[in-house]
Amino acid sequence: MKTVIENKTYKTLSYIVLCIKRFADAFNLSFIEAYRYLENYGGLQFIINHYEIEHTLSINEAIEDMQTICRKNGGLI
Repeated sequence: MKTVIENKTYKTLSYIVLCIKRFADAFNLSFIEAYRYLENYGGLQFIINHYEIEHTLSINEAIEDMQTICRKNGGLI
């Protein structure tokens, strides 16, 4: 049986992977390309830091938020 912490960690990681996948799909990138882009321009750290809020929004809103953060940090997507 998973502990509460293990369950929360699993849900958080699953959500982050989903966000990367959906970001990749939205901008016609591979998963690895999306991961690297989000890592380089702060989108990944943003979604990790703000998981508690972001996971309550639609996935499209989360993708838009990551895109906005990346643009503010020099990303071009």
